[in-house]
Amino acid sequence: MTGESPDRAGPAASLAAAYRHLHRDAVRLLLDWQAPTPSQDRLRADYLAHLSAHPDGVAKAGPPAHLTASALVFDSTASRVLLTHHAKAGVWLQLGGHLELTDTSLYAAAVREVREESGIDGVRVLPVIAQLDRHRLVGSFGSCREHLDVRFAALAPAGAQAVLSDESLDLRWWPLESLPGETAAEVRDLASACLPLLKPAARLAIDTP
Repeated sequence: MTGESPDRAGPAASLAAAYRHLHRDAVRLLLDWQAPTPSQDRLRADYLAHLSAHPDGVAKAGPPAHLTASALVFDSTASRVLLTHHAKAGVWLQLGGHLELTDTSLYAAAVREVREESGIDGVRVLPVIAQLDRHRLVGSFGSCREHLDVRFAALAPAGAQAVLSDESLDLRWWPLESLPGETAAEVRDLASACLPLLKPAARLAIDTP
């Protein structure tokens, strides 16, 4: 017995088959990642356990808790980050979202989200996990109740001009020393995880408030 209701088992199996390539990629990516801290390693194990229990756990239409991909985009000097005023969450966050069937990997999903939400050509997304973050959702997220976010670091080319998409209420470059108050701690923590992955010439320290 799987414990699934009859009306759930069929669609779930079909969804799992459709997203199998992304499920496999997520497992591979997490198994290969050397987590930088014990807390991140516990999250890594938590993600892997979730994927083991939910073959459709990478799909928005899957379980209420599912994987997402995002990236924190730095300007060319790594002194500012590009944040979107998320229409559903109502706060300033990094760029990212749900995985799509056309994505070949979680990394490809993050690259796509950056392109769609920033409108900037030539953003370099580093192909290694920067941070994991599992969080319950607030705002108008429909059936989504929890995101297991896989986060990457990204660097925009010099002079990049961001273009607002219809997914955002606003899109703005924020100096690391004056991040938006409501999400400052979360974004600063993510920035701290991203900076060591960037080119040495682009690394800058984050001021502690």
